[in-house]
Amino acid sequence: MTLSDVVYVCLGLGALGAAVLPRVVSKRPLSLPMVFLAAGVLIELLPVGVPAVDPVRDRLWVEHTTEVCVIVSLMGAGLAIDRPFGWRRWSSTWRLLGITMPLTVAVVALLVWGLLDWPPAAALLLGAVLAPTDPVLAGEVRVGEPLGTERDEDEVRFSLTSEAGLNDGLAFPFVYAAIALAAAAGTGWSADWIGSWALTDLLGKCAVGLAVGGGVGWLLGWMFFRVRTSALRLSEHMEGFVALGATFVSYGIAEVLHGYGFLSVFVTACVIRAAERSHGYHKVLHEFTEQVERLLTAVLLFLLGGYLVAGALSALTWAGALVGILVLLVVRPLTGWLAQVGAATGKKERVVVALFGIRGIGSLFYLSYALGQDSFGGLERELWAVVALTVVISVVLHGVMATPAIGYLDRRRERAELGGRS
Repeated sequence: MTLSDVVYVCLGLGALGAAVLPRVVSKRPLSLPMVFLAAGVLIELLPVGVPAVDPVRDRLWVEHTTEVCVIVSLMGAGLAIDRPFGWRRWSSTWRLLGITMPLTVAVVALLVWGLLDWPPAAALLLGAVLAPTDPVLAGEVRVGEPLGTERDEDEVRFSLTSEAGLNDGLAFPFVYAAIALAAAAGTGWSADWIGSWALTDLLGKCAVGLAVGGGVGWLLGWMFFRVRTSALRLSEHMEGFVALGATFVSYGIAEVLHGYGFLSVFVTACVIRAAERSHGYHKVLHEFTEQVERLLTAVLLFLLGGYLVAGALSALTWAGALVGILVLLVVRPLTGWLAQVGAATGKKERVVVALFGIRGIGSLFYLSYALGQDSFGGLERELWAVVALTVVISVVLHGVMATPAIGYLDRRRERAELGGRS
């Protein structure tokens, strides 16, 4: 038996598991990410010689694998949202983006600076990395497939899906702020970088990402549904892999033009969805992206489980562990609740939205990307330890809580609807 034989077996079992497990864990306090994380831990403990991926040593591989997983997930999330775009219709999203996200970055950075005594740039980086919620691991609390029932896109599901779709792109300005601060001041503090950062990384790149996403989405929507030549009207052929083409084109053009590709991909998906809302082709595209996303998620969570056994937490301190726990149990719930003060949603719905700030693959990408730009005072291992712990806790905690919480809200809503009819 060779190592390649073991890898083939693991890949085969993983692909089969990604197909079967969603139905097995459905309606149970369990999630697909939890299963694959546990499988990675188990395989690494067995004497089969499967090498663990080290994100410090294998940084470039981790960066690009997580990058692909996130952009595919963003396309799927955008295609799934039935709600038309609008300031009032998406008010819950704007609240979470405008209040929860920057507050989370600031509070986490202060916690890291105070508890861990890290340099300001490293503290800001950890705040930026742990701020975005994750569209990849949030399957249990996401909206349903396109053209689903009203229940599939209630306010809780919509808020969490749209938030994750946009804040994965909007976290980039904060990551770039940390990189700029590290370049300008090293382990100290400087304000010399703020002007150029605000003009280029905050405003310029966001504008490019939005413009490219809107332009590519409009062009592809026209091609999919309205172009006169039937060979180019792809909705007639119902081929799901076209979703990958749309994803990579939107992402690639935005990045070539120095914009935010994550933002571009989600906007592209939303614009395509708006081009013809009632067409069944959206469901085909979404199903394909969901299958690809599920496979990539299985691989990445499996590798994360192996990394845990191989020493991911060896550089973790009690203060670092406390930061990760506080992010999930205190910072996100409080900032998520503050963003919803005065919102029209019910109290229990606001609690669920505040609690389910799932951290995952996006955080892994941002950290690997940032560490490719600067070493942040040689704190690579410590940064990975805190982020890995936070993601693992989020996978387990939110995986156990998601199905009961969403099920409770669905039953409560059904009782209210029945009471209203009687």
